[in-house]
Amino acid sequence: MTGQAGGDPNGSGSAALAAASPDEAPRAPRPRAIPEATVGRLAVYLRVLTDPHAHRLQQQVEHGIVSSAELAAAAGVNPAGLRRDLSFLGSHGVRGVGYDVAKLIDEIRRVLGAHHHFRVALVGIGNLGQALAGYAGFGGRGFDIAALFDVDDDKIGRSVSGVQVRHLSEATQVCAAESITIGLIATPESVAQHVADALVEAGIHSILNFAPGLVTVPEGVEVRRVDLSLELQMLAFHETSRVGGAVL
Repeated sequence: MTGQAGGDPNGSGSAALAAASPDEAPRAPRPRAIPEATVGRLAVYLRVLTDPHAHRLQQQVEHGIVSSAELAAAAGVNPAGLRRDLSFLGSHGVRGVGYDVAKLIDEIRRVLGAHHHFRVALVGIGNLGQALAGYAGFGGRGFDIAALFDVDDDKIGRSVSGVQVRHLSEATQVCAAESITIGLIATPESVAQHVADALVEAGIHSILNFAPGLVTVPEGVEVRRVDLSLELQMLAFHETSRVGGAVL
């Protein structure tokens, strides 16, 4: 467990100030860019620390202190990697003691934006869409399903998990009225691009796509893709390798 406090890695801070122009105010250090892989692991650490069913850490969380080894084991990573990830937060813990759980949760929430609430639009009210609409875990993470859209007349007007299904043509009006900033696509691949275009037109700049295949969006729009069939195919590969060895 590292006990170092943050500081000037190149030596005395006064020397750096002396080199600056006397008329220049000291500049605040530029924040370190956090790698995308680290962001993903930070989300895992937050889930482990805040999940009441994570029995492996229950005692540590109740006592308010967790070591890097304990948190790493619960998250499925190695302690050295965990400490590198947490160093992006400016969190260094105390050698021989561990990390303050409440402070660590606050720091991760701040970096991930989890201290904010985000309103979400879901498009595609099939089996997957209905399951996503009813998933209680979104609300616990600050994501509120505020609008549901489809183009099937049999689904328009229905209430799913307490939210009325609207026609996709209403997306621009509804997203603006409901202050929606994130879109979920749970449609067949054949219409995913049309849905992505509609969400972008509605002012959405962050999209999570559950449909197979890729969608094209303008610069400045972030798309994350969850391909369940691809993940199953990867598991099939590993299972084949485990049982009989992969044929290359």
